Amino acid sequence: MAITQSKDCDLVFYTNPMSRGRIVRWMLEEVGAEYRQVLLAYDTDMKAQDYLALNPMGKVPALVHRGRVVTESAAICAYLADAFPDAGLAPPLADRAAYYRWLFFAAGPLEAAVMDRVLQVSVDKDQEKMVGYGTYDLTVNTLVHAVSQGDYLAGDRFTAADVYVGSHVMWGMEYGSLPVRPEFEAYVARLAKRPAMAAAKAIDDGLMPDSQVS
Repeated sequence: MAITQSKDCDLVFYTNPMSRGRIVRWMLEEVGAEYRQVLLAYDTDMKAQDYLALNPMGKVPALVHRGRVVTESAAICAYLADAFPDAGLAPPLADRAAYYRWLFFAAGPLEAAVMDRVLQVSVDKDQEKMVGYGTYDLTVNTLVHAVSQGDYLAGDRFTAADVYVGSHVMWGMEYGSLPVRPEFEAYVARLAKRPAMAAAKAIDDGLMPDSQVS
């Protein structure tokens, strides 16, 4: 895939290499479409009025495709899979149950459980019924189940759900927000063979300060 500086490119990617934009970068490399990247700094560019007009949250990533704005990493991954069907990153409509299930499990319960854990937010027994993830351990065990049902989340076929969920698993184990489980390690080992993942990582690592590159 080529990163272009052309203003006429119909796919524009707003990101920062130290953000969830890394997920979308991987997805962009998987679909193989030409895109223009716009690098934004925290607290300045992301809070500028022209960017807030695209994403009032003032966060990245964001994608603009032919004038249409898409935010939220899971939504962008799903959108790109549909916008570029030749890449084969979404199952046929009749076979999308597991694909949707795990994509949104990671965007909802998993992200909430992990973030509460990182921020040391405690949930008591009565509150477990209120939060979507129930408990952190329940969420982790459910994720273990998800990655153990086949080579990939939607069976034997790699999809956009693996880009999104796999990114969470990789980062979680690397930074300690998820435990190192053999099921996670086996899943990540399969994902690490994706040329697009290696290409995306190389691009984002090259944009980071030297001291921040892992």
